[in-house]
Amino acid sequence: MAQIKSDAAYRAAMKRIDELLPLTGDDVPADDPNMLEMDMLCDMVEEYEDAHYPISKPELPDVIKLRMYERNLTQNAVAQMLGISASRLSELMHGKMEPSYRLSREICTKLDISPAVVLGV
Repeated sequence: MAQIKSDAAYRAAMKRIDELLPLTGDDVPADDPNMLEMDMLCDMVEEYEDAHYPISKPELPDVIKLRMYERNLTQNAVAQMLGISASRLSELMHGKMEPSYRLSREICTKLDISPAVVLGV
């Protein structure tokens, strides 16, 4: 299969995808030439993005900070919500400790953070 080998080719592929979007939809058959071209371009773009713009897994402290921002919570409020001291939460936020099983469950349920993020999976 062909590959995108430069940023210029990547930008051109993205432009072509934008042009094809209005021509492809749910009612377009899978063997339509525009649909086939779109599928190939999307596969090539995905491969290029995976290699050149990888997305790392979120770290628990960063996700907790995001939830604090989204919900306008202070560190003390989060600590109280989780049933731990502010100093213990600070240790967790600075990567100096891993959450216990009980704390992991609290983080998942009270802050609506995915277990995969809490467990580092």
